[in-house]
Amino acid sequence: MQNLYTISTGSGVGEEKLTEAEIFSVLYHNFFDYPLSFSEMIRWRAGKFPKKSIDGVRVSNKNGYAYIEGKEGIVFKRMLRKRISAKKLEIAKGASKILSFLPGVKMIAVTGSLAMGNASDESDIDLMVITKSGSLWTTRAFAYLLICLFGIKKRTPNKNYQKDALCLNMWLDESDLVWQKKDRNIYTAHEIGQILPLINEDKTYEKFLYENRWILKFWPNAVRVQSIEYKVQSENFLSTMYHVLGTLWEPIFFWLQYQHMRSKITREVVTPTRALFHPQDWGRVVIGRLTT
Repeated sequence: MQNLYTISTGSGVGEEKLTEAEIFSVLYHNFFDYPLSFSEMIRWRAGKFPKKSIDGVRVSNKNGYAYIEGKEGIVFKRMLRKRISAKKLEIAKGASKILSFLPGVKMIAVTGSLAMGNASDESDIDLMVITKSGSLWTTRAFAYLLICLFGIKKRTPNKNYQKDALCLNMWLDESDLVWQKKDRNIYTAHEIGQILPLINEDKTYEKFLYENRWILKFWPNAVRVQSIEYKVQSENFLSTMYHVLGTLWEPIFFWLQYQHMRSKITREVVTPTRALFHPQDWGRVVIGRLTT
């Protein structure tokens, strides 16, 4: 049985009991200045986590939000960021609708802080795209062409903060959805569990979650995972032609884009079936904070 910790209610009546998993959940989200409502504490109740990280930790609450004692200011910050995020989400929805006209797009989702409704005013808009099998680099090329044609602001490399700019930093081919074992940890599990799908063709989001159901080891209640039966979907003429031509174009588009970025690659993942652009290993940073 888990040890019990306490949360000060501020009512003068007493204290409510929290489990180790709940206290850790509050601690983890406080790293991101994100106090939790009590319903969110249930959704993000931790599974596997370092027990030593919660030694001596106390939790308080204000206006229905739980936070680590002494960090009361993040309650106001969350309320402010919620309003900011709502505006950025509308930008993401508009861009996703345009990109969804590409036959190769199967899913577009918001990731990062915006997916949690916790984006700061100066932050960009992180998007994840899943494409039809064998069309990732073709679709990526045409996606950036559409972004330019419609005058959508996109992130420019080597700048830390670019307000409201699209950052398409995660691309996956639908044939390669499983996260690599070496990158499976409590941070990446949360990042996957929090993604917010805007375009979801043929239950691609559900397939993605099922293929990465390992995240439930860390966050058991974060998402509902169900087995999805894979069915061959009928294609219209445009999709068929896109697929046929893509068979010829895909190796060329991959080679061209890889040559453009190869000198800049550090820890990014660039293969024929995935493109993940995360130069900063935030998982290591967060885990380091939890274990020190």
